[in-house]
Amino acid sequence: MTEQIYVGNAAADAPAGRGWLLGHFQPAGDPRHSDEVEIKWAIHPRDDRRAQWVSGERRSAALILVSGRFRVELPGRSVLLAQQGDYVVFHGVNHSWHAEEASVVVAVRWPSVPGYALPRSDNGTSGS
Repeated sequence: MTEQIYVGNAAADAPAGRGWLLGHFQPAGDPRHSDEVEIKWAIHPRDDRRAQWVSGERRSAALILVSGRFRVELPGRSVLLAQQGDYVVFHGVNHSWHAEEASVVVAVRWPSVPGYALPRSDNGTSGS
């Protein structure tokens, strides 16, 4: 196997990929390309929210709070991540989210499959 190494900074690299650092959307041959897993460094301003629920979800996800106060909406349940290190894991569950305070969240999803991102808004951002 050819050795592939990438060294970066999540805060610096994240804006180029709407926060996603690793996954199917990275170019083939890039050490950050993966069809197995996605990793996101998400910086959310206060009151940021996903524009619509993810529906038809078949992936698994883990969201880990680095800082702030972040709410994950699941069918019939609302989970508040309020202390550094709080996390939620779900498998094949439709969901949405809301940043109650400015928040930094690490999201890990698997497998890495296309088709869930919201279209970019006029300001170039997306709610995925």
